[in-house]
Amino acid sequence: MTGGSLLLPVDDPLAVAVSGAIRGGDLTTLRRLLTAHPGLATARLVDRPAGPDVPGVRSRTLLHVVTDWPGRFPHGAATVAVLVAAGADVDARFAGPHRETPLHWAASCDDVDVIDALLDAGADIEAPGGVIGGGTPLADARAFAQWRAGYRLVVRGARTTLTDAATLGLLDRVEQAFTGVTRPSSGEVDAAFWGACHGGRQSCAAHLWERGARLDWVPPWEHRTALDAAVRRGAVELVHWLRAQGGRTAAELGHRPPA
Repeated sequence: MTGGSLLLPVDDPLAVAVSGAIRGGDLTTLRRLLTAHPGLATARLVDRPAGPDVPGVRSRTLLHVVTDWPGRFPHGAATVAVLVAAGADVDARFAGPHRETPLHWAASCDDVDVIDALLDAGADIEAPGGVIGGGTPLADARAFAQWRAGYRLVVRGARTTLTDAATLGLLDRVEQAFTGVTRPSSGEVDAAFWGACHGGRQSCAAHLWERGARLDWVPPWEHRTALDAAVRRGAVELVHWLRAQGGRTAAELGHRPPA
């Protein structure tokens, strides 16, 4: 026990059993294990160090197991309810390179049912710490093209940045961003334009281009221009439009990723 939480190596028989019950949607076994092992609901599963090139030890909660990739496990929403009723912390953090909550992971897996279950249980929809710039669950959803999750988070009240709105194709919110006293910075416009192309949202991309977005901007998180992003998305009409405006790929620009 450390800090009040039971620590279990991921290959411990109890960790294997409870993880298997969660991934298989076996609520009967899950309830039995939670009853037989007090404190299991708040346990942390600890990854053994992978070697000298992987510093530190990572750990996750059982709610992270529910929401782990690829997600959408059987009876996921009911599993969340069982774990929360047993004392699981809905906003517990992954301990590792990033600090994602279970809601971040559910958003990254497009698991709408589990998103609803977590939010119904009180999860913080604006929790920071995501893999994408330390952002919110919505930032993870739109960055990983998990559109159902992104729209669901918006419906449930998530705040949208300009990039969020552009990537999801929420043109009204993109337009509104330019009506206030404080206008978006050039960097925000560039990032939102890239996001619109990543999402295949031509109307948003056109609106942002008219407001000064740079066609050939390459973001720090990915070695692709807006044209590259649109090609990857398969947005044929948007690709033609970008070419017509003079858009180029990173390869055509001779842009190389940092060493």
